[in-house]
Amino acid sequence: MAKESFDKEVQFLRMLVLTSGAYSRQQFADKLGISIHTFDKTIKNLKNIVNSMSEQLSSGQSKEFAETLRYNYLDSANPALLFLFRAKSLKESEIVRISLILTTLQHDPLTANEVLDACYGGLPVDSPLPDEKTIRPDLKYLEQVGVIRRLSSSRPYRYRIHDDLITKLSTEELHDLYDFIDIMANTQVPSVQGYLLRDGLRKHLARNGTNHNTIAPFLYKYHFYSRILAEAHLFTLFTAIRNRCNIEILYFSHKKPQMYASQNTNPLFERESTSIAETILPIKVVYDHQYGRWYLLAHHSRNGMRTYRLDGITQIQVAEQVAESLYEEKRAKLEQNMKNSWLIDTKNPVTVRVKFYNPGDGIPNFVKERVTLQGQWGQITEEHDDGFIYEIHVNGVTEIRPWLRSFGSSCEVLEPKQLRKEMIADWKEIQSYYESIRENI
Repeated sequence: MAKESFDKEVQFLRMLVLTSGAYSRQQFADKLGISIHTFDKTIKNLKNIVNSMSEQLSSGQSKEFAETLRYNYLDSANPALLFLFRAKSLKESEIVRISLILTTLQHDPLTANEVLDACYGGLPVDSPLPDEKTIRPDLKYLEQVGVIRRLSSSRPYRYRIHDDLITKLSTEELHDLYDFIDIMANTQVPSVQGYLLRDGLRKHLARNGTNHNTIAPFLYKYHFYSRILAEAHLFTLFTAIRNRCNIEILYFSHKKPQMYASQNTNPLFERESTSIAETILPIKVVYDHQYGRWYLLAHHSRNGMRTYRLDGITQIQVAEQVAESLYEEKRAKLEQNMKNSWLIDTKNPVTVRVKFYNPGDGIPNFVKERVTLQGQWGQITEEHDDGFIYEIHVNGVTEIRPWLRSFGSSCEVLEPKQLRKEMIADWKEIQSYYESIRENI
């Protein structure tokens, strides 16, 4: 599957989940910036992938694509959106060839030429025959991702399957490992690699006769599916940051009407895109636990430091490397600007003073426990019988405001005055939602 196609399907799935199928075909196509024909082709491709990845469903349970997502919604320990990571980069011929390579290396260590001979004898008649220039990159790729390992240090290199994890552990130890990976993949970030490792362990245990219900004792309902989809870009960005490389992106602001644009290869169907093509130097990736969003902080040659939401980034291409001195200069400046950021805000610092009220006599002070746990570098400066004063020096108030609002009547903003006014306006607006209903009761 081409990279552009993968971008399209990521955005397609994100919108399908977030809108719960509320859009018509035309609305969906307009939002994605594609034609109805491309929409139908994308649906067909995704259905094929779902069918190939859903072996647990009988033919009688075959459903439409949107129904498949609903069917799997509660089973977020195996999210339906994850299957794109299994299908994003391999063509059908590559899947057949790599599967044969792995099967061959399970028995004895082999050289690249011996693997090539095995491919000649094992590939289907209608499959294209590889040459040495094809096999060697396959082996290098499999070695990089840890599926196989090189045994010899001198040529000709010999390779074998890297399955020590499952062959050197007992069944009980594998069950414990599966449970650990299952919990971590659903509660920590990034998760996709953990999901894939967990699924591999599940298949291995099932092949050894372990019942599926026995090896899947936990059931998660993960609410931030967009976070999983945004991980499509995560490891590309990590590589670019580690190597100090610029990247070229097509960016769609969340305020724009479109979230994707197809590449205009046919002049008859050219569309005006709302995206922005940019070359930037990625510095830092930040995850917002409150909203389940990934952010990229990067330096733009004209606009300085900018923030990008990963769910608006498509068509990432790694570009030229920059000098280490330049990169360190930009990184140090960003770290300085973010010194007092609640999350990623780089506005001018302000001092926020808040009074939190205790829940009452005889009730555990869960308010203070939460402030102490979540209040970052803020300090409790005063304590009274009915509550306590909390202070923090933070960049702007935009990011801390939802956190303060989540305390409801247990929180009163004292300073700055502008934030106090905004909080009062928020609660008046919320109160107005209920007034008409209470009058009618």
